[in-house]
Amino acid sequence: MEAFCFFLHLLFLGFVCSEVSFTYEGFHHANLSLYGAAYMRSDGILVITKDSTKLLGHAFYPSPLRFKESKLNNRSSVVTFSTNFVFSMKPQYPELGGHGLAFVLFSTKEPKGCLPSQYLGLPNDTSNAHYSTRVLAIEFDTVQNFELQDINDNHVGIDISSLTSNISEPAAFYLDNSTNNNNSISLKSGDPFQVWIDYDSLEMVINVTIAPLALQRPYRPLISFPIDLSPVLDEHMYVGFSASTGLLAEAHNLLGWSFRIGGRAQDLDISELPSLVKPVKVVHKKGFALGITLASVTLVFLFISGAIHVKRRIETMEALEDWEVEYGARRFKYSDLVAATGGFGERNLIGTGGFGKVYKGIVPSTGLEVAIKRIAQDSRQGMKEFVAEITSMGRLRHRNLVQLHGWCRRQDDLLLVYDYVASGRRPIEPQKNAHELVLVDWVRELHSRGEIVQAIDPTMDEYNPYEAKLVLGLGLLCSHSHPDYRPSMRRTVQVLLGDASLPQLPPDFYLEATGVATEYADFYADDSDPSCAKASSSMGTNFSSFDKKVSSIQATRATP
Repeated sequence: MEAFCFFLHLLFLGFVCSEVSFTYEGFHHANLSLYGAAYMRSDGILVITKDSTKLLGHAFYPSPLRFKESKLNNRSSVVTFSTNFVFSMKPQYPELGGHGLAFVLFSTKEPKGCLPSQYLGLPNDTSNAHYSTRVLAIEFDTVQNFELQDINDNHVGIDISSLTSNISEPAAFYLDNSTNNNNSISLKSGDPFQVWIDYDSLEMVINVTIAPLALQRPYRPLISFPIDLSPVLDEHMYVGFSASTGLLAEAHNLLGWSFRIGGRAQDLDISELPSLVKPVKVVHKKGFALGITLASVTLVFLFISGAIHVKRRIETMEALEDWEVEYGARRFKYSDLVAATGGFGERNLIGTGGFGKVYKGIVPSTGLEVAIKRIAQDSRQGMKEFVAEITSMGRLRHRNLVQLHGWCRRQDDLLLVYDYVASGRRPIEPQKNAHELVLVDWVRELHSRGEIVQAIDPTMDEYNPYEAKLVLGLGLLCSHSHPDYRPSMRRTVQVLLGDASLPQLPPDFYLEATGVATEYADFYADDSDPSCAKASSSMGTNFSSFDKKVSSIQATRATP
């Protein structure tokens, strides 16, 4: 009798799991839990984030769903589930893309460690481990993040409790079962795409299929990933969508969504979905002539006003260069940076070097606290080096590196805008008295004693010793008192990315050596030239001549 009751209990659980389903063809009055920037438009479109920077949005089915059922051996396994949804992503700057959207299963509706940045609104790996958060995400990404080993800037991937994809493919769909006949699609086009995601509990495989909205479901999925989700998911999980924006703004919209546990989700009726195109008002004949007359007068007025405005901008503002469109950092208004720094006043000055001056400020339009590097017109860093710094740092994304927010150019005045990072000690202040501790001097002293690792913050729980020593050594080289000894920004980024190796620095490398500066500078000559970048791809070869220069310097110092 007990066995019979237990069997009925299992049948009941299976029945409950198979009956969970819902369909939203448009989100009018949809019962969803929205967090952060997510909201429902009056036309029935669900917005996860609009096209503004630094946003985080989540949308979930309001209650947790049961994804596991018990078996006779007292083990639980994930049941079959399926979803079908239509989405669109429209970047503010299509040529640059945005930070993507993800269909997610979370073990909590309020995951910790989610940031308004380039990580799709997903919790970071440290947070997942600390809070035991379970995450399954299917990402649709339009930015290539080298830190996360993205394959390109237009891909679909499966992420399991990590920001790094377990498998990913360039966004495409298959018209037939041929492995070669695939058709690429651009996720950042702003067009709507339909997605089908299916997990088969018997085959233990998850399939992801995508196609333009006008097409039927392709015969073959884009991704077919064998995996047993039983150790991945909790018994109950929240299902929904996640997105975020960093410096690159992108609108993430959902037009419809169906979901089912225990079988295949209901196909969406695309004729019932809201349209991304706003309706055009019909102009009637009545009053048409009067409208044309008023419109003509208005156009003439606007043309004259526009011509005056353009003339003033040409006189007062800088020209837009081709490279300014190609790379992804934001362009700031000169007036905003003047206001942020109090007219580049001495009170906000935090550093001076051969390149120019650095000011601390708060951008009034956004409240962003920044460090503004103002290039001196007589410095070694001209337009070529200025562009090289933007192209290098504008593409670099890492949570442990100071991030480039953007730039500004007004005639010959060149400015770079970085994150402001507060420090208790200023890095280079040669004018200070000897008894006043300077950060760079302290690190130099530790390096000369072979104890540079002592400069690492003791409160850091986890870090890579090799990377820490690399950054400290590179910092010493960049802060050398002789400008010609400092590597360019391009070479610095090459070292940080692992495309070039840092040389072995002798204990007294930072000391002045008369007569060797010119010879030493040969190492840095024209390293911003594109032809030199090819040589930098060979690990360890870039600095081979550096060791010879150091040896010659030591020999010069040893000569009486």
